[in-house]
Amino acid sequence: MKKKSYIFSAIIISSALALAACGNQDASTKEGGKDTTKTATIASTGDLMINPKVSDKKVMDKGPYGETAVSAKTLKLTEKEIEKIKAGKYKAAIVMHYSGTDYMTAQVNAMKASLKRMGIEVVAVTDAQFKAEKQVSDIETVLAKKPDVMISVPVDPVSTAPAFKKAAQQGVKLVFMDGVAQGLKPGKEYISAVSGDNRGNGAAAADIMAEKLGKKGNVGIVFHDADFFVTKNRTDAFEETMREKYPNIEIVARGGITGPNDGEKVASAMLTRNKDINGIFVVWDVPAEGVVAAARTAGKDDLVVTTTDLGTNVGLEIASEGIVKGLGGQLPFDQGVAESILAGYALLGKEAPAYVATPALSVTKENVLDSWKLIYGVDAPEIIQNAAE
Repeated sequence: MKKKSYIFSAIIISSALALAACGNQDASTKEGGKDTTKTATIASTGDLMINPKVSDKKVMDKGPYGETAVSAKTLKLTEKEIEKIKAGKYKAAIVMHYSGTDYMTAQVNAMKASLKRMGIEVVAVTDAQFKAEKQVSDIETVLAKKPDVMISVPVDPVSTAPAFKKAAQQGVKLVFMDGVAQGLKPGKEYISAVSGDNRGNGAAAADIMAEKLGKKGNVGIVFHDADFFVTKNRTDAFEETMREKYPNIEIVARGGITGPNDGEKVASAMLTRNKDINGIFVVWDVPAEGVVAAARTAGKDDLVVTTTDLGTNVGLEIASEGIVKGLGGQLPFDQGVAESILAGYALLGKEAPAYVATPALSVTKENVLDSWKLIYGVDAPEIIQNAAE
């Protein structure tokens, strides 16, 4: 791509049939155990920006304080700016809420590669295993390493807020992903927040479901029962799209999850109570895998499931015309690059937008292979390629 610094090296995909581990991995050593996207690199020269091939589609999302999202395509660090950052010999910490999925691994790899490009040493990568108390402990441990920058997504925006405030008070530049700590304000306690276009992804999942159902039927929603504005945006957009565009589709059931492994339990109860349900929207791909398992156990092989995030297992379902029919795809590698660029903005004292999003991607069987290539930078695993034929 000539001078532009967006070049992936080989990304190794693990077994497509293994469920992504969600709660017992150590990202500081394994980045989630069974890596699915092991090695991503950024070119050593040129400007730092997200993939120019990403769509110019307008983002729909709103930030935690109602901010209109700015497209990640507008972010850039020049070679000259990168050299200034290198001269500072800065340190960074990546404090994750959990790891082990294709999405999370790609994002962490992007941050590592982008920060390395800027000469920033990554002194810690932690995995809170979706436990707020562990994340608070992780932050305390990380602060002892005196990072200049911390990139993180809060497990719980309320209970983790004091720890993030402490980091900000110690002069650490905070960049959030997919959620912000309660009470912290952009441009003050944190620099910016980055996410996919969650409203766009929720709307895409609704459109796909409506098409597969012939624009009529009864559907359920498996939502994230937590104060995460990004997952709320997905669900809100799904519901609004159904209400405004598809009056013959009725939302008849809602079930909340508090963690990624709750999908099967919630869906089982939903299917038991609602025998006439035709489709279920699931807030992201890992709990969607549990919903698929529940549907098969209940003999509901004709159920239409849509979700967000293109992982190996849901990708295989889509390619093989299984229960998952499509999803709103995020761009985790590009989000990781954007988060790192914003860290660079902070270190340079460069003005940053309060909320940044990558454009939504509508993924179906017809484009699942092209979507995988755009999202992860390599061809889809052979098992998905074979299923898509």
